[in-house]
Amino acid sequence: MRIDLNADVGESLGAWSLGEDEALIPLVSSVNVAAGFHAGDPGTIARTIALAARHGVAVGAHPGYPDLAGFGRRDMALTPADIEAAVLYQVGAVAAFARAAGVELRHVKAHGALYHRASTDPAAAAAIARAVRAWSADVVLVGMAGSALAAAGHSAGLRVAEEAFADRAYEPDGTLRPRSRPGAVLDDPADAAVQAVAISAGYVPLEGGGRLAVRADTICLHGDLPGAAGRVTAVRRALEAGGVEIAAPA
Repeated sequence: MRIDLNADVGESLGAWSLGEDEALIPLVSSVNVAAGFHAGDPGTIARTIALAARHGVAVGAHPGYPDLAGFGRRDMALTPADIEAAVLYQVGAVAAFARAAGVELRHVKAHGALYHRASTDPAAAAAIARAVRAWSADVVLVGMAGSALAAAGHSAGLRVAEEAFADRAYEPDGTLRPRSRPGAVLDDPADAAVQAVAISAGYVPLEGGGRLAVRADTICLHGDLPGAAGRVTAVRRALEAGGVEIAAPA
């Protein structure tokens, strides 16, 4: 079996450093580079892409709401037209830095509240898919497995990588447990590794027993969380021990 291992990176801003990008990026097969709206800045984008290129890691854009103060995790009442324009703007910025570094943009994954809105809101999902398609029909759109965003990508004629999360707890309806609730984040590397192996087998374990069926092309670990590199190391070792090949989407 083959699966992508991705991480959200490049989320530092100016003098403020966030994440463990130097240690994390060499361990994954693709990265989602913050595009400046929720985090990141031109210098951070350039340095992050250069690091990914040096390690042969696929580069993607990570557009979000224009919400630096809230790290893009607060919902905003943007219209579909606003979303489309904002995503295209951010994709173009990251793609320019990628091309300058001698690599091409491989994928687009929305961030935070925008990602979760598009998972259930067909109009927001279609807006993101239109923006990606306007940039390039060859770019892969990443969306939560089974979501409205994944469906919109398919409808737009895009290649889609359906995503599951190794470091987040799931609710029985397939949504991620809100960060405001206990146990939303799987801090223990061993727990993240167990969940990643389960995802590769087609399900996510639920609290209290039971399983949620999921078919994922890519597994995400959040780069902004403390201990991210340790979790990625544990996940990668567990997947490879189970015969899973780690590789970016074709």
